[in-house]
Amino acid sequence: MRDLTPSGRRIGVVLFQLGGPDSCAAVEPFLYNLFCDPDIIDFPLASIARRPLARLIARSRARHVGSHYAEIGGRSPILEHTRRQAAALECELRRDLDARVVVAMRYWNPFTQEAIAELQPHAPHELVLLPLYPQYSRTTTGSSLNEWNRRFRSSGAWRPNVHLVREYHADPDFIDALVAAVNQSLAGFPHPVADLDFVFSAHSLPVAVVEAGDPYQEQVERTVDLLWARGGWQGRRHLCYQSKVGTSKWLTPSMHETIERLAAAGSRHILVVPISFVSDHVETLHEIAIEHREVAERLGIADFRLMPGLNDSPRFIATLAKLVRNCVTISPSLS
Repeated sequence: MRDLTPSGRRIGVVLFQLGGPDSCAAVEPFLYNLFCDPDIIDFPLASIARRPLARLIARSRARHVGSHYAEIGGRSPILEHTRRQAAALECELRRDLDARVVVAMRYWNPFTQEAIAELQPHAPHELVLLPLYPQYSRTTTGSSLNEWNRRFRSSGAWRPNVHLVREYHADPDFIDALVAAVNQSLAGFPHPVADLDFVFSAHSLPVAVVEAGDPYQEQVERTVDLLWARGGWQGRRHLCYQSKVGTSKWLTPSMHETIERLAAAGSRHILVVPISFVSDHVETLHEIAIEHREVAERLGIADFRLMPGLNDSPRFIATLAKLVRNCVTISPSLS
């Protein structure tokens, strides 16, 4: 192994991801952890009310959400996908770096402190924090970074040079990986692409978060613009948002509204392209592939397809490896 870093320095990579329950019994505590996050639930006196409120929300939603996981195998597949991504990325990096890649889930095992413990024997000189969220939001990457800082500073661990990949929504290689995935999905369509509606879907976000300066919506739109230009497809494109929780105003249009509108306009062939999810999980495998498919078919759209997530596709892994290498060779550290 040829190490290209200065003085043969060891590299550590931490993949930030949401996490997901590994059993139906884990759904309620997973939801509790999610709604206990101060980067998710924040309001005056939240420090007092957050935990009781999180407990109430988790308890009230557990059965409904648990039924979704039951329909896709009784657990979230996100950890399996993320571990495959980590293994593939480590294999790619170790072609020229002394690298170790670990996983830090935000709301379920393996948590951030487990990732720190796993990295500690390697004691990397350079540490790259790499979110599996292409578009930055304080509710995703920001939350994972805050948790990392809380846990790492109190761990008494080594003190490496820390680098953050803040976002890669416009990275040319990331866009190319998406184009390749879309083209692979199009290969199964028996219809002319000009007859196809491309529905680009992203996780929604409260409008108040965006109005406070969060760049997520702008970055989602930028990803779609670049992807559409790079793909050169002839069909019709649409951007929608999914996975709203609660009664406050979230980004629109929703996927449900989009499907209804397309059905009313006579659309019969739809390809859904998840552009904020890089790993298949409940929001793609259930919300899109089951719930929204049922809506589409009921409204007369019989040909409704979902592009699989990038998961551990070689192009996506190569993109992540490039981002890491750029960090340890040219990026200033956060330390």
